[in-house]
Amino acid sequence: MPTLDWLDRDAAFCTAPTCPRVVLRPHAQAAVVVGDATDGATAGNLLIQGDNLEALAALLPFYRGQVKCIFIDPPYNTGSAFEHYDDNLEHAQWLSMMLLRLQLPRELRRELLREDGSIWVTIDDNEGHYRKVLMDEVFGRRNFISNVVWQKRYTVANDAKWLADNHDHVMLYGRPNEVWRPFRLPRTAAMDERYRNPDNHPDGPWKATPLYAKRTPTDKEDGFTFTFKSGVVWHLPPGTSPRFPPGELKRMDDKHEIWFGADGRAMPARKTVP
Repeated sequence: MPTLDWLDRDAAFCTAPTCPRVVLRPHAQAAVVVGDATDGATAGNLLIQGDNLEALAALLPFYRGQVKCIFIDPPYNTGSAFEHYDDNLEHAQWLSMMLLRLQLPRELRRELLREDGSIWVTIDDNEGHYRKVLMDEVFGRRNFISNVVWQKRYTVANDAKWLADNHDHVMLYGRPNEVWRPFRLPRTAAMDERYRNPDNHPDGPWKATPLYAKRTPTDKEDGFTFTFKSGVVWHLPPGTSPRFPPGELKRMDDKHEIWFGADGRAMPARKTVP
């Protein structure tokens, strides 16, 4: 697997395992800190002020195998001025700094994270591509789940030099990828009301969804048609392409998963179950 190389890389890889284990001590004036991390019986929330490298190691005795998610919002190395940390490191220094904070969670995740736990790390375009390669090496390329892109700006950027910088990234890795699953929100009554079963389909309530996508068809897809068992010949609407290949359309037709309307003359649609 390709790896990054930079000045002091070898030294950085050897530093994380030697990170000192510090003891968390409650602050008398920090009313937002709930629970005493020194008595072995933490409760509620903990707000820890300090280096996250040491904080992660300090949490291990109290949360071994219980952590569902680790979220890290590191310096983006954009050259901005901040009071509490340097966001203008030389590139090799930034890589070494990031390696330490990624490598330690990798070592701890076997003990700190739950089996279905995950780690999320934010970044922007300035160092994002280097971060992806670095995280592949630290956590394993096969454990990469997704690059979550989120829009951070909605106003028109008239000061953009070339292209507007409107989004950031969140790199998501699971432990392992095969086990991690997103937390699904419960279905609402409004969602369920969209599903009906007018033909008593054995799979239960369904809703009609298009067999086509609103995108320009390729040369191969242009003029696509399909003949269903009922004799209905389906033609793609202009400016669309098929969502399913002929073999999948035949399978759905054989299982009565295609809806032609109550009178059998409507635009064919898929019966999509919840």
